[in-house]
Amino acid sequence: MRNHSDRWSTDLDRTTYCLAIIGGLCLLAIVAIVSAGVVARYAFGSPLLGVNEIVQLTAVALVMSALPYCTFREEHVAVDVFETMLGRWGRFAGDILTRLLSASILSVLTYRAVLKALDAWKWGDATNMLRMPIWPFYTILALGAGLCVLVFVFQLVLILFVRGAK
Repeated sequence: MRNHSDRWSTDLDRTTYCLAIIGGLCLLAIVAIVSAGVVARYAFGSPLLGVNEIVQLTAVALVMSALPYCTFREEHVAVDVFETMLGRWGRFAGDILTRLLSASILSVLTYRAVLKALDAWKWGDATNMLRMPIWPFYTILALGAGLCVLVFVFQLVLILFVRGAK
């Protein structure tokens, strides 16, 4: 079990890291387009068309590409108010429950995002101002959420079979 979990861990780490780099590039793109929009508006009196659309859609790509990395590294905000009161078994049960709930909810989100991506692609849905196709952003949403589900399932297996065996 150990060799398989190490290999899975390495593969998931690499995949989520690559997505996090894409998320970082999205953040830089947002900073650049907002900065260019501000300079164009106030220095030249000519606002850039569609900055809001670009920022909104790029923010989707940013969040959904960085979310699996944050999930894999277990770097979400955590409140441990009840940790000492719950004890070892309470924390164990809480870890299992949170991963099951998170994986379930993100599975529904993944499924719905895939359906929306297919629908947007079929009908050629696009943004109002720039006519940017919307399906790629639903696809990014589905991929990010789906990878998070895989990360939660991987963590659940580790909790049950590695940490639970101790």
